[in-house]
Amino acid sequence: MRLSRYFLPVLKEAPADAQIVSHQLMLRAGMIRQEAAGIYAWLPLGLAVLRKVEQIVREEMNRAGAVELLMPTLQLADLWRESGRYDAYGPEMLRIVDRHERELLYGPTNEEMITEIFRSYVKSYKDLPTNLYHIQWKFRDERRPRFGVMRGREFFMKDAYSFDVDEPSARAAYNRMFVAYLNLFARMGLKAVPMRADTGPIGGDLSHEFIVLAETGESAVFCHKDLVEMPAPGTDLDWFGDLQPIVDGRTALYAATEEMHDEAAFDAIPEGDRLSARGIEVGHIFYFGEKYSKPMKAFVTGPDGVDKPVHMGSYGVGVSRLLGAIIEASHDDAGIIWPESVAPFDVVLINMRPGDEACDKACDEAYAALTKAGRSVLYDDTDDRAGAKFARADLIGVPRQLIVGPKSLAEGNVELKVRATGERTTAPIQSVIAELSQANA
Repeated sequence: MRLSRYFLPVLKEAPADAQIVSHQLMLRAGMIRQEAAGIYAWLPLGLAVLRKVEQIVREEMNRAGAVELLMPTLQLADLWRESGRYDAYGPEMLRIVDRHERELLYGPTNEEMITEIFRSYVKSYKDLPTNLYHIQWKFRDERRPRFGVMRGREFFMKDAYSFDVDEPSARAAYNRMFVAYLNLFARMGLKAVPMRADTGPIGGDLSHEFIVLAETGESAVFCHKDLVEMPAPGTDLDWFGDLQPIVDGRTALYAATEEMHDEAAFDAIPEGDRLSARGIEVGHIFYFGEKYSKPMKAFVTGPDGVDKPVHMGSYGVGVSRLLGAIIEASHDDAGIIWPESVAPFDVVLINMRPGDEACDKACDEAYAALTKAGRSVLYDDTDDRAGAKFARADLIGVPRQLIVGPKSLAEGNVELKVRATGERTTAPIQSVIAELSQANA
């Protein structure tokens, strides 16, 4: 994509009401624009990253055996009355009445709707286990939306829902999602620590939040420091085998959010191994048994011929929130530093002198070669000053910058800068193109 044809409205300064780094940088980098309190338009650069994050989540859900569908944003109030949550949920729910006086709501979550879908089709334990998920916009009318996409009112979320015949099967489903979450966050360059958490309005008796440590985190968290450095389990797993040892390996060490913190248990950890910090929630999983299936009559016939309510769990990932969390974890004074897995482009190609025949030719050839190799390239062909080009490339955080200028080009060379480290190397243009063309470059 040529920058002269792209829509990238970068700002020199962030608005005064942007309080945290991720909000400031997303506005400055032209990723989002606020349309109302807690409601954002996703501009091309931001949407490109959002889609990358979404795809990683999708791939890891599919790998763990979940099946994707898509539910609407609007839900019938009567479904929520069946579960007993319509009046209990509170003012965060946006309630709507259509022209036919039907009561609707803009979904803050989908336990009721997915239970209604499930009960319409599944009648036998032989059709279990089932895990259905979707990635969809949701709305919660926060009293004080703030911190950009970290606490907005409208947000993009993956939510999965498992259905099992009994508690042991349901806990196995919970473990699959627990392990899948460890993998998907690691793919985004994040170190997410699972912590025992309050179940809140979702309900149930087993819940973990996945927390990314950051100074701007919304709440205090407490854990054994070894949890922060544990590697992801990886994908070479028997997903329907026994994953309990992996879960036990994470949950045997102390980790809790502020709401679930046990000061005595934390103090029992050797002082050098105790870690107290601020954290950002990026995922939340729940096992809640028959909480929704029993009142909504989502029954299946068991192997004994008796109808019984299914056991359920739900598993959320804040897809849009993850962009803010990644930036909070990966930035410097110059701007964003995207992990390669979610970067909006693989390379920024910077033409230092547009209109110079040799520079234009070299850039056109590099652009064509990299594009043919499957690399996504943002070609800065603008007439801006060199300083502005470099500042913009650093701000938007693309992993590599290929710099083509007349002086080095006269010697057959170009410059390659790695955004994360600032390392610069000068090398022949063809060797740099070959390096960048590699799938893992």
